[in-house]
Amino acid sequence: MLNWLRSLLRPTPDTSLSPEEARALIGQGALLLDVRSAAERRAALIPGSRHIPLGDLGSRAATLPPGRVIICQCASGQRSAAATRLLRAQGLDARNLRGGIGRWQAAGLPVERP
Repeated sequence: MLNWLRSLLRPTPDTSLSPEEARALIGQGALLLDVRSAAERRAALIPGSRHIPLGDLGSRAATLPPGRVIICQCASGQRSAAATRLLRAQGLDARNLRGGIGRWQAAGLPVERP
């Protein structure tokens, strides 16, 4: 437990990505993880993303693939930044989609409206 707390306090490299950087990594096999609520996801989602709400992420992080880049995404980049810190503390290579789905859409990248 103490090591986990220390890892949260340790300075980390900039792990945020622009939508274009994220899209390139997804093309190379990165997993896009949507940490928004189910209601937000029903409004719009990034094609191919996996959904684990932020509140469930601690208990479900073990289901994520080790050794694969995981790009966390929310509406604006705030919750996904917390998700990124949580996953990195568990030893996963997590990154944050800066600006969330809003910035993704503003960049002209695809979204689905289920």
